[in-house]
Amino acid sequence: MNDTHKLVNDLSEQVSRLVKDELRLARLELTAKGRRAGRGAGLFGAAGIIGFLGGATLVAAVVLLLALALPAWAAAAIVAVVLFVIAALLGKFGGNQVKRVGPPVPAQAIASVRADLDVVKERAHL
Repeated sequence: MNDTHKLVNDLSEQVSRLVKDELRLARLELTAKGRRAGRGAGLFGAAGIIGFLGGATLVAAVVLLLALALPAWAAAAIVAVVLFVIAALLGKFGGNQVKRVGPPVPAQAIASVRADLDVVKERAHL
């Protein structure tokens, strides 16, 4: 009976340690995914700001075109096109970053816990 009690205590300690380790792994995995998602969101934000500036510049170009019909409108239109191209590139790169993150689930930690549970179940049957 004493050996059984010791085995149960050992199993309890090992399972407790295993759960803590798996939770630590899950936290690390989610932190890494969060960082990647944050970078992608930052690029989306930058694309929005630059797109807004492009729109404002285009509006200024239209105003200049209507008010003066001078070459100043051409310069403003060129700046607007360049800003829109930059916004499109940032939007594309931001979208790629967010797609690479995948679902916000600690997949590696879940797979590891399942494997650990299978081992525990297998040993319990022996």
